[in-house]
Amino acid sequence: ISTIKAPVGQSVYLGTLEITARACRKRPPEETPESVAFLEIDEVRPGEPAVHLFRGWMFASSPALSAMEHPVYDVWMVDCRIPEEEAS
Repeated sequence: ISTIKAPVGQSVYLGTLEITARACRKRPPEETPESVAFLEIDEVRPGEPAVHLFRGWMFASSPALSAMEHPVYDVWMVDCRIPEEEAS
């Protein structure tokens, strides 16, 4: 089990997966907790074209609602971190 940080707009790699967060939203603390992210996940193998595995919204509170299916990897959205300058 690994926790990775995927800054919005940047690709991060986990094994053969390329994970790109396109958007991330988090409810304010006074509302019911929820974090959602729009993710694009591709499988990239050397010498082969990239294969699109997932493109859509993932919800931290309901990982099974919009899940990526893969025989090796399970990717779950856990939380959004809002940079301090955006939070104020």
